[in-house]
Amino acid sequence: MLVGLTVVSGKVGDDYQGGFRLEGTESARAQDLLTVTFPDRAGDTGQLVIRAPGGIDQPQVQARVERVLARIEKVDRVTGSTSPYEPEGLFQVAPKRDVAYAEIQFADRATEIREYVAEEIIDLADAGRKVDGAIFEIGGRMFVIDQFGGASETIGLFAAMVILLIAFGSLLAMGLPMLTAIFGIGCGFAVVALLSNLMTMPEFTTQLAAMIGLGVGIDYALFIVTRYRQGLHDGLDPERAVVLAIDTAGRAVLFAGMTVVISLSGMFLMGVDFISGLGAGAASTVLVTMAASITFVPALLGFVGHNIDKLRIPGLHRRENVTRESGWFRWSRFVQRRPWIAALAGLAVLAILAIPFFSLRLGFSDTGNNPVTDTTRRAYDTLSDGFGPGFNGPLILAARTPDGPESLETLAQRLGEVAGVERVGPIFPSADQKVAVIQVIPETSPQSEKTQELIDRLRADVIPTVLRGTSARVDVGGITAGGVDVTETLSARLPVFIGGVLGFSFLLLLAVFRSVLVPIKAVVMNLLSIGAAYGVVVAIFNWGWFSNVLGTHGTGPIEPFVPMMLFAIVFGLSMDYEVFLLSRIREEYDRTGDNALAVADGLAATARVITAAAAIMVMVFASFVLGDVRVIKLFGIGLATAIFIDATVVRIVLVPATMELLGRANWWFPRWLEWIPRLHVEAEPDLEAELLAEQARDAPR
Repeated sequence: MLVGLTVVSGKVGDDYQGGFRLEGTESARAQDLLTVTFPDRAGDTGQLVIRAPGGIDQPQVQARVERVLARIEKVDRVTGSTSPYEPEGLFQVAPKRDVAYAEIQFADRATEIREYVAEEIIDLADAGRKVDGAIFEIGGRMFVIDQFGGASETIGLFAAMVILLIAFGSLLAMGLPMLTAIFGIGCGFAVVALLSNLMTMPEFTTQLAAMIGLGVGIDYALFIVTRYRQGLHDGLDPERAVVLAIDTAGRAVLFAGMTVVISLSGMFLMGVDFISGLGAGAASTVLVTMAASITFVPALLGFVGHNIDKLRIPGLHRRENVTRESGWFRWSRFVQRRPWIAALAGLAVLAILAIPFFSLRLGFSDTGNNPVTDTTRRAYDTLSDGFGPGFNGPLILAARTPDGPESLETLAQRLGEVAGVERVGPIFPSADQKVAVIQVIPETSPQSEKTQELIDRLRADVIPTVLRGTSARVDVGGITAGGVDVTETLSARLPVFIGGVLGFSFLLLLAVFRSVLVPIKAVVMNLLSIGAAYGVVVAIFNWGWFSNVLGTHGTGPIEPFVPMMLFAIVFGLSMDYEVFLLSRIREEYDRTGDNALAVADGLAATARVITAAAAIMVMVFASFVLGDVRVIKLFGIGLATAIFIDATVVRIVLVPATMELLGRANWWFPRWLEWIPRLHVEAEPDLEAELLAEQARDAPR
């Protein structure tokens, strides 16, 4: 599968692109009008930014600008440019005349421009080099090129190897989950590349897929290998140990993986192209790694047999037998003796971490959050110094003018008087005088709350008031306004999405565990851990805590698709641990009928592997913080925080405490719900005993 998919993917190629257009929004209407009326000006504009300490009027500076623009105009999808030396470029020179910019007009929106186009223009400008007394930089979102060197994946893999060595104490046992994850994400990369030709996918989809694929691939294989080793240590032969592992841990992996896939598939309900693409890329990677875990892992175990414990690391090797002498069993008993204290302490920690969440601000960050090594960040800073930050995100007012462009003169004059507006461009009419465009430059940056307030004020108050009684109709568009529209739409849909995922998960757990309180408790606890993770993300990215240490480059809004992606991924992954732990507790409860003992035995049997699995995920996710892409940093910090909280505060404190408080009520299931079909995640209570008995009967006499 890996070879076949890689060959096909290599032949077909990939086609990554961003895009957050929402049909029916005001910015979409403005874009449609421009596309029909001004096809050469319908796309977004980038900037060739010039900083000339000696002044831009120097002959050698002007000559170089004209040479570079002539080359850029020949690049694919560039429809023209406006030089600061032309009469139309009068306003493109800063008051001090040491900074200027040339406007580069594209036929496409910024999110639709191919990476090779952006790279060619950056190379033509020799971005960052001082030549002929001037430094050129390239500005605009279309020039933000994600550079993935693979360092994060390498660091994550190395950290996972160390944790697996500590957990298993054997090189061979460590190698199986690593090999499974590598094969899984290799297939996942190929699938994502193929899907990028059918769906809108941003470039960072591959890094997101790597992040999730590494985490779940190693975790799922770890669960199965651990149960296999336990079967061997209890006396089973390799074949029956594999049967035990797949019929217990394999069931939990299959269920947990499908939960993650279904949660991520909920992204399609949001109605935004690139969010659907992100969801499809992440879900396909999880699906492939899950399939590898229940096919590739047992096949490898068939080759390995009893040799899995060979190549031991001195001092680290341990047996997998479940014992009531273990530290985790004693910990469970400790919590069960003080359930109220443990439960209240755990809830207090989660509540404190979640406090920043209530000041969450959603929006699209601008290139001012990019690292200073990026030309777009340097262009952003140069324009801000010369003209003000609003030049990095102009608003485009697209107007239908049945009575001619003169009907907009009053509006243009009024716009210049609106608080928050830095500059208003001239009215640019179409050939038939029925459509016109006005460019408005805000005083504040594209990601500023004040810019969003300005857009809302123009749409709700200024434009309707001025045009009342006229036949003109004006829509506020441009990439900044488009980002505001997407943010507002996704914010409105987020509660519906979260409610849908929670409802589906509740019904699924209800069918699996035949209990009412266990699913309610699981949903509530997962919500608390996700809320705490949201709080940490807000404190770092909205408030700017630890920004210098983490390299988050200041404060800014959180992209509106991040909370729902985090929710889908974290909720699905936390369900892994929930199912793995509760299925073992249920298995023990069905065998003994003792709730307290079942909780302690279940925790003793799974806590070490859950802790190791969580540590691997935390390290894999945290390693992606080392990259330069802000969105990936957001995902890395959010996922690492959520998994850490879930595996510590929730799984080993709140779960045993609340299950002790509820007692046998944990498993209450009214008769009127018996119609719900049962999903068997846990194995038969005496499966291992039956396999041992079967092995004894088949043994040679």
